[in-house]
Amino acid sequence: MREKTKFPGVYQREALNRKNGNKKDICFDITYKIEGKKVWEKAGWLSEGYSAKLAHDIRSERLRSIRHGQELPKQRKKAPFMKDVWKKYEKWAETNKTRRGSVDVSRWQCHLKDRFENKRLNEISSFDLERLKADLSKDLSPASVKHCLVLIRQLYNKSIVWRLYKGENPVKGVKLPSLTNERTRFLTHEEAKLLLQKLRQNTRKKKKIEDLADPKLHDIALLSLHTGMRAGEIFALRGHDIDFKNEVITIRDPKNNTTRHAYMTASVKDILMRRIPQAFGDYVFTDNHGKQIVSVSHRFRKIVEELGLNEGVIDPRQRVNFHTLRHTFASWLAIQGETLQTIGDLLGHKDLTMTRRYSHLSPDHKRRATARLESDFNGKGKVIKIDKKEG
Repeated sequence: MREKTKFPGVYQREALNRKNGNKKDICFDITYKIEGKKVWEKAGWLSEGYSAKLAHDIRSERLRSIRHGQELPKQRKKAPFMKDVWKKYEKWAETNKTRRGSVDVSRWQCHLKDRFENKRLNEISSFDLERLKADLSKDLSPASVKHCLVLIRQLYNKSIVWRLYKGENPVKGVKLPSLTNERTRFLTHEEAKLLLQKLRQNTRKKKKIEDLADPKLHDIALLSLHTGMRAGEIFALRGHDIDFKNEVITIRDPKNNTTRHAYMTASVKDILMRRIPQAFGDYVFTDNHGKQIVSVSHRFRKIVEELGLNEGVIDPRQRVNFHTLRHTFASWLAIQGETLQTIGDLLGHKDLTMTRRYSHLSPDHKRRATARLESDFNGKGKVIKIDKKEG
């Protein structure tokens, strides 16, 4: 039962089962009116350091807030769970981001969901994100780590715009990785053949019976290796994007938002003819439930490790991953003498800045210039005589 104290609006009551030393603990409550309605609020326990005077001070602060139209602590909404913000963001991304937000879906499911989905937005600190950055950097490139942090930043920004959250964005306190992620590693023809062979032989054990698994992982890898397509672009392919007559693949809504075309090799055409969906608008590659694939199977990484392709490689930028296949496609084109413009067009680069990383592989005028320098130095170059006019 509450008892009045000498302070107006402050009451105290003895606990039934709670002790403060050898005595029963005492709880202090305060009461006040909001819009004519009387409300009660627990101030705190004597064992926690609260007193009737402290409860009086808290009540006075509440009255001042009411007088000035300020929000009281009990009126404040709890911050939403990250999983609830994600559901709303995912629906928004379907109509507002390229490839219906499938890239963000993949990042969420692979790197963020397990860690953050059951946390409220105000429970995630900059320190938590620094730990995320450190953990992801063990296996991912700086660019991929940055994309994950940017996705979290977008989730907070959208939750603020949608009036779901009024707090700070913790990504502000995190330094994003610098993008010194240029890759030089690409597969040799022998390594690529070995990888594809192992992917085709990918097996699984089910009910103690070993059977050949669906070779779609092999087919997706070969498609990237022969066309330079990104994983997300392959997953987004639908039946109407495949033109067998002209042997052309239309890549819609790619990373740079500019539709481009890829061209079928005989192997690619054979794969696609076996996988063309019944409905014109259905996805070419789907999971075992008939839904769109959103990420490369972890089995790819395991097979790369089994083959020893990353043995002794510490720098994550030089480790073989699925994106290495796209890089290999471009490197092979450069080695066989294709122009940087052609390579850039096939990769979908908006300018040649990204494509220039392959210039050192091209047997272009730079190689010829260096060879001529040596020839001239050895006196084997053409000598041009200049006649002097008589003065």
